[in-house]
Amino acid sequence: MRFRIGLMLAGISLTAAGMMSGTASAAIAIGVSITVAPPELPVYEQPAVPGPGYMWSPGYWAWGGQDYYWVPGTWVLAPQPGYLWTPGYWGWSDGAYLWHEGYWGPHVGFYGGVNYGFGYAGTGYGGGYWQGGAFFYNRTVNNIPESVHITNVYNRTVINNVTVNRVSFNGGAGGIAARPTGEELAFEHERHLPPVGEQIHHAELARSEPALHTATNHGAPGIAATAHAASFTGPGVVGARGAAPFTPHAAAPHTGAPASAGTLRPPSPPPPVHTVQPAVRELRPQTPNPEQQYAAPAGTPHAAPPGTPHAAPPEAPHAPPPKTNNEHEHEHEH
Repeated sequence: MRFRIGLMLAGISLTAAGMMSGTASAAIAIGVSITVAPPELPVYEQPAVPGPGYMWSPGYWAWGGQDYYWVPGTWVLAPQPGYLWTPGYWGWSDGAYLWHEGYWGPHVGFYGGVNYGFGYAGTGYGGGYWQGGAFFYNRTVNNIPESVHITNVYNRTVINNVTVNRVSFNGGAGGIAARPTGEELAFEHERHLPPVGEQIHHAELARSEPALHTATNHGAPGIAATAHAASFTGPGVVGARGAAPFTPHAAAPHTGAPASAGTLRPPSPPPPVHTVQPAVRELRPQTPNPEQQYAAPAGTPHAAPPGTPHAAPPEAPHAPPPKTNNEHEHEHEH
């Protein structure tokens, strides 16, 4: 019965996405309602940033009607200067898992305490900040090779005292025990923008690719992240650790119809996947009360972090090797 309700809610959320204006609220759970927990987050390396202005949108598990499928992490351009991406997340509520849609806004809000990596360690964002209409990148958590000309860079260790794991949902048995802070609750009332068209198209292609469904990849997708949205082959495509070699699949043509990333309409015909049995995955509980990372104080979104000069420091002669989404968050300042 709940599975049918989930499909109905998916259709309702699709209509709501088409009616969405320039404002969105993270407090509203948008999307499917199911009783099976999403898989653990895969471990993967971040592709190199394509160029200035691109921002990281971490990968996530979305519901495909019969099983979960992985929407690869990717680099996208912000809809306007000064806006940051708050990732979506799965949350347990009233006996079901609900998807909370991600959004763009002046500050990074609550995303369930999920450690997506690359600056998204569960609260706030340590990957960079806006100043003077330009985005400054933290080289510590972003893959910025010497071949990519980006001058606005700095180095700042992301401090994370949260128990590091790969849990992908908030609440429920084995879920992350995190609650929004007062500051994050205030961020929910700011002006928000929905996912950009590239993010939506990216998620649509992910759903149409059988290799990204758990029935095929068993939680280790062959495409874990891409350098460009909706580009699943060629340079800049990386697989998850332990994933089988990826074999490209001819996806259906993009229709351009509006849809909400992670809450897409069921495909026709449905993908050749097996039905997931309704059972909650028992995962190791996480230590609550994650430490807040750097975030500009409310009302001053363009302020640089303490100790960061306005002029970008000289670049290091050699860029550090890329780090995985779960490895790089372990560093601490000394």
